[in-house]
Order: sequence, then structure tokens, then C-alpha cells
Amino acid sequence: MARVEDRLFEMLEPAVAALDFTLWGVEFVRAGKHSTLRVYIDHADGVSVDNCAAVSHQVSAILDVEDPISTEYFLEVSSPGMERPFFNASQYADYLGETAAVELTVAQQGKRKFKGVIAAVDGDYVEFNVDGEALKVAQSSIKKAHLVPQFN
Repeated sequence: MARVEDRLFEMLEPAVAALDFTLWGVEFVRAGKHSTLRVYIDHADGVSVDNCAAVSHQVSAILDVEDPISTEYFLEVSSPGMERPFFNASQYADYLGETAAVELTVAQQGKRKFKGVIAAVDGDYVEFNVDGEALKVAQSSIKKAHLVPQFN
């Protein structure tokens, strides 16, 4: 069975694309009556509050009709922001040379949580440079990851 986030992504992506945005990712945080469905949208020109409101309106209509989540939840629509979370391996490709904070489901080479420079993307694998050593990780092994903004 596909993860709820994967089903929601497939359900919502056409509507978000029709509004001329990229559906960056979907995250469902379970917390009883305080669960949250986060929908991240992106656009080359950036994302405004009005953009988020328009997408939220469209997404809400779809969720009301399809009713894919049986529990109560809050809907949040936002840009991925500066610390953008990564949801699939291909998203890392635009950030080669940038630093990411990564948490793995199981430790690899003695590392479960680390910060590393995104060195390469090969299919479903992402290679990081961690303390001068290469660490190649399957996307399926990544619990969560996000960009670490650099300020100069």
C-alpha cells in the first residue's frame, strides 16, 4: 500500500499544476485532532500568500470531495522556503554543492543524522560529501532531509 503522502501527491498534483505551480511535496503529520497536512508549492517567480490561498482553495475542494484522510486535520499550503525539505532524489539535483541536513531510517557508515554537501544524484540515489568522505544513500533510506541555507 502506498504511503498516504504518495496518494495525496498523485491526487493533488494535477490541480496544483493547473494553477501554474509545482507541487514540491506533501507531508502529513499525525497528531490526533491536531494532525496537519502540509502542501508545499513552488514557482520560478516565488510564492506569495495569495498564491498559497488560491492553491489552498483548490486543494480543499479536492480533499472535501475525495476525503482521503479519515481523521481531522489542518491544511497548510506554503512554499518550501529556504530550508526546503526534499521529498525525492531528483529534487537534490538543483542543489548540487549545497549543504543538506539528513536523517536516515537506519545508520549507514555509522551515520544516522548528518550534514553533507550534495555531491551527485544518480537515479534514486543521492551522494553526499560528509567530512570529506562520499556517502551514497538511497532515497528510500532517507527519513527526512532539508536544505541548510548558507548566508555570506
